[in-house]
Amino acid sequence: MPVVILTDSASDIDASVRQSLGIVTVPLKVMFGSETYLDGVTISSSEFFEKLKQSHALPTTSQPSPLEFAEAYKAIREEYGSDVQIIAILLSGSLSGTYQSAMIAKSMLDENIDITVIDSRKASFVHGMICVEAAKDAKAGKGKEQILDAIDRYLDSVQVYFIVDTLEFLQKGGRIGRASAVIGSLLNIKPILTLDPAGYVAAFDKVRGTKKALNRVLEALQEYAQGQPVRVAILHSSAHEQASELLERVKNEFQVSESHLEQIGPVIGTHTGPGLLGVVMVKQ
Repeated sequence: MPVVILTDSASDIDASVRQSLGIVTVPLKVMFGSETYLDGVTISSSEFFEKLKQSHALPTTSQPSPLEFAEAYKAIREEYGSDVQIIAILLSGSLSGTYQSAMIAKSMLDENIDITVIDSRKASFVHGMICVEAAKDAKAGKGKEQILDAIDRYLDSVQVYFIVDTLEFLQKGGRIGRASAVIGSLLNIKPILTLDPAGYVAAFDKVRGTKKALNRVLEALQEYAQGQPVRVAILHSSAHEQASELLERVKNEFQVSESHLEQIGPVIGTHTGPGLLGVVMVKQ
């Protein structure tokens, strides 16, 4: 039976990778005032960050509707046949209603389609990398249960840390208070953030300066990796040069079996702003 991986655009998977692996993506929306864009369809990550720099107001985002997920399910069935098995790996339900929309869509269908919907409790290329690995397994002919077991292992063990360049967007989005943002910026505080087990953005540490913050991140990841082979993704928002340098450093300091360099998209970028650097790592 064919297995198809479905995700949302907040997984930030490169379009060429999605196409080569047959990953189906349902886009979220991003709004600048009265203008609405489909993430990755009518606005790219680069276009979004250029627009963000020029915007006085913080954009907003919204999840796909249940109808949009239902249409995606039916399109997969039409393409792959009635025995297709769909695994939907979605943005953390603690951060978005995307997972809930996908579940409602599943209950709306008259057709009998085998659909497994997973709340990844992750965001950006954290769940995107897991989608990529699951799609590779599906393309290799592995069965649904085998793929689901691997997804569970990845979700339980994947590590992510990210550093924001400015506290402005976290403050605008209500993540931190204005006073904390002002003081933090004056002291050059770089908060190191992560995702907690429930899928919420959580503080890991606070360090003065980007160099020290990156050292702290890699120190934490060395404790996790314990010298074992790892898959790695470096995430960034309009910071390609710094991200490339960080990837080379990670390759030198870890046993990297596979690596990715990805720009985060509009959905997560709305809350972090430009200049983010992040590291995603999972042991093999």
